[in-house]
Amino acid sequence: MQHGRSAGIVRQLGRYLEDFEVGDVYEHRPGRTITEADNINFSLMTMNRHPMHCDSAFAAKSEFGKPLVNSGLTLAIVLGMTVDDISAQAIANLGWEQIKLTAPVFPGDTVYARSEVMAVRPSKSRPSQGIVTTRTEGYKADGTGFMTFVRNSLIPKRGHGIGE
Repeated sequence: MQHGRSAGIVRQLGRYLEDFEVGDVYEHRPGRTITEADNINFSLMTMNRHPMHCDSAFAAKSEFGKPLVNSGLTLAIVLGMTVDDISAQAIANLGWEQIKLTAPVFPGDTVYARSEVMAVRPSKSRPSQGIVTTRTEGYKADGTGFMTFVRNSLIPKRGHGIGE
């Protein structure tokens, strides 16, 4: 299926450069409940064998009293939640910065994310593209924020996307 508009039907995943405005906030849905299996599988798949993620007896002796979700997994999930709204049309992710982990996440927590558009500018070297800067916050179902990061994405202008 192609993106764009035809006969009153809108078929588009993601946004083009012209669709972003500084100050816009996107509430990313659906949320995601992180399971113990998600945490253990991700931790072991990525060679992170820290016992706080996969050894309940060890984690019970910690200040948290139970296993923590691997922060690499929470970052991956929150980033993934933003794709439909921010980067589904992106040419590339240009980087993440100011990644802050502000509260623990535990297996069983349901997480959500929201992003604010911080800057939009045309690319100096690619006239058919631009750079969108967003600040994303991950938060739990109870409203507790657990993560923030800033991301720069290279986004095409309308008419210059892949498949157009």
